[in-house]
Amino acid sequence: MQMVERNFPGIVMLARLNFDWLFTLGTIIAGLLAGAFLGSALMGHYSTVLPVIP
Repeated sequence: MQMVERNFPGIVMLARLNFDWLFTLGTIIAGLLAGAFLGSALMGHYSTVLPVIP
């Protein structure tokens, strides 16, 4: 690994940037899923049923 870091510093930098990008994407997806779960839990399943107009 040290040989790769010495001889190919660009590859190490790309790996670090790729990890940061994947971490950011995962955090955004987790936040959206958590928001969807909380929204559906707070609204209840009745919000998906269309109201009946008398």
